[in-house]
Amino acid sequence: MRIDIITVLPELLKSPFEASILKRAIEADLVEVHFHNLRDYTSDRYKSIDDTQFGGGAGMVMMVEPIDKCISALKAERDYDEVIYMTPDGNTLNQGIANQLSLQENIIILCGHYKGVDQRVRDQFITREISIGDYVLSGGELGAAVLCDAVIRLIPGVLGNETSALTDSFQDNLLAPPIYTKPREYKGWKVPKLLFSGNLPEIEKWREEQAYLRTKERRPDLLDD
Repeated sequence: MRIDIITVLPELLKSPFEASILKRAIEADLVEVHFHNLRDYTSDRYKSIDDTQFGGGAGMVMMVEPIDKCISALKAERDYDEVIYMTPDGNTLNQGIANQLSLQENIIILCGHYKGVDQRVRDQFITREISIGDYVLSGGELGAAVLCDAVIRLIPGVLGNETSALTDSFQDNLLAPPIYTKPREYKGWKVPKLLFSGNLPEIEKWREEQAYLRTKERRPDLLDD
């Protein structure tokens, strides 16, 4: 997979990709992540990427020209499965979206800023708009990092255990069940005996029941889906 991220603050984005799972995925050539500074595609000496909005109103708007130049330059080199715009009014990111995107080969992510982008960008280039929640950030970079983490960890070979991602919360519209590790007892707090029984069918049944009960208690809306 290749991910190209268009941003006005590449330095803000780079640190999550220089540590942990994302770094290992890149070093193992399981994913390529490239950052493109939008100011490199401007045509004036001030490297302007925003201007006031027509019709008046507070806030600046990202201009269509530098975004067009950047996306067009990338598309001239390869085909892209998705051109994603990170925006508060996009579809809320969930596990299903992450699963879908992890199967793609080439993705562009555009990070919004200010009041957003010229509508013509959304009309002409964007194939999917994604939000990470019902709140507004100062830019789309942090949202892009969240999206990349959610997607990259699903690529085969990224996680140490290939089945680990399949048992995450939300994969089957259920939250993950309780999990335990050593010691068996700590300060009188005990691990359920069933987990030591070796009876794998019963353990899986218990986990399914616990996942359902936890979901019913904490996120009953998921059961409606």
